[in-house]
Amino acid sequence: MSMAMMSDAPKARATGKPLLAVRGVETFYGSIRALKGVDLDVNQGEIVTVIGANGAGKSTLMMTIFGNPRARSGTITYDGKDITKLPSHQIARMAIAQSPEGRRIFGRMTVYENLQMGASINKFATFNEDLERMFAIFPRLKERAQQRGGTLSGGEQQMLAIARALMSRPRLLMLDEPSLGLAPLIVKMIFQVIKEQNEKEGLTVFLVEQNAYHALKLAHRGYVMVNGEITMSGTGKELLAKPEIQSAYLEGGH
Repeated sequence: MSMAMMSDAPKARATGKPLLAVRGVETFYGSIRALKGVDLDVNQGEIVTVIGANGAGKSTLMMTIFGNPRARSGTITYDGKDITKLPSHQIARMAIAQSPEGRRIFGRMTVYENLQMGASINKFATFNEDLERMFAIFPRLKERAQQRGGTLSGGEQQMLAIARALMSRPRLLMLDEPSLGLAPLIVKMIFQVIKEQNEKEGLTVFLVEQNAYHALKLAHRGYVMVNGEITMSGTGKELLAKPEIQSAYLEGGH
């Protein structure tokens, strides 16, 4: 896996056609309105990030897109199809893969078995080829192939969670806090992999992150979420340069 530092200006592959469109989405937990009319687009070939403090609603947005919890109002469109009311298992079969917050790998299964679970979405059609590709991207997983997921380090578990998602050959990869709890060197490795998959494979990536510096440096475009609302948007470079973003999210974050 390349350890090269990420460039400040990622190469845009975006076509301008929204692959994922969120319009006026509201999500509730009981009587609490967690998302308050969220609008955003993720275009084909882009890396798009949503940044915000803990509790801003970022993970709720990610889970709502994937069907659990359901949006109470608004629409979520993927590749021109309304997926707002679809169950999560049907969404997963539409070439959307999610690496959830906290990794959520199968701790009692081996690394190999976890990767099998990811490949089951497309019925193991290209399993051997994809397995070798994941082992090339994450050599550590090849070394740990027969080790139980629950015995891996936090960084190795995050590698496994991303590799498991990639085993289904998604068009859209959704990542929820991939840097959470990881050492800085591992964070750089994870974000480099995301960048390479976007540039080399044309993978569209939707990322929610507390680590605003790394997320905005990586992303073509970003949104800022505060208390369940999108308050600001722009290119990653534009948002990094804004004084209000620097003071709220980047102090000491470099």
